[in-house]
Amino acid sequence: MMGGWGFRAALTVAGALAFSLLFGLVILPVAQAPNANISAWTAICRAVGILPGTPAQPQPPVSATAAPVSQVRWTPATLRLLSSANPGPGAALAAAVCANCHGQSGISPSADFPQLAGQSAMAIYKQLSDFRSGARVNPLMAPIAKQLTDAQLAEVAAYFAISGERAALGPRTQVPDEQIARLTRRGDPARHLPPCEGCHARGAGGPPEAPVLTGQWGGYITRQLQGFKIGARRNDVYRRMRDVAAELSGDEMKALGAYYQGIL
Repeated sequence: MMGGWGFRAALTVAGALAFSLLFGLVILPVAQAPNANISAWTAICRAVGILPGTPAQPQPPVSATAAPVSQVRWTPATLRLLSSANPGPGAALAAAVCANCHGQSGISPSADFPQLAGQSAMAIYKQLSDFRSGARVNPLMAPIAKQLTDAQLAEVAAYFAISGERAALGPRTQVPDEQIARLTRRGDPARHLPPCEGCHARGAGGPPEAPVLTGQWGGYITRQLQGFKIGARRNDVYRRMRDVAAELSGDEMKALGAYYQGIL
């Protein structure tokens, strides 16, 4: 049996614990409630963790709205839409809407606008959808994408995906650069960087929306990496590209752009 001393010690510990709980979860929150302009009951609930916030001070007003990463879901319905999309109407739409910036066949005249010829239909559809939803911000593309239906996005994507010529995405010879080639093929485990080719080579088997990079304008690639790094571009699912770009130096971004632009 517990002796008298042990019983008194246990009683003292239990009493101290009970007082601490009473003081921390009831007495102190009730005393702080007037400063936070809340009721005593709300202060107790906040202290216990039932309600968000602190009982010690007023909560600042929040005006921020959630920014979607992407609303695209690779459901069977979306995949059927893309696989059955007719590139014929897509070609007409491209001529009317896209050609001024991206070229009639998707070969853009400058690094201000990405090459689209030969790009994955899923990649194009994903980016157009993100422009439309606001997940990706661009003052030129957003108004255009918002006027198009899902079917029209799929048709344009289908057209550019099969629009091929010597300058199309995929077939270019990459610029010789041993260090960058190693980064794209092996990654950098010390920095937790996966190989770029694991997602961005044609048929790599990575995320379906991952774009083909070989043959893309180097300046465009560099700008997108910079945007991911500073959070200006945020439509990468699971933060894949933001986490990668955070580990890259400015020189590496430029070198990656030059490497992937390649040589005709």
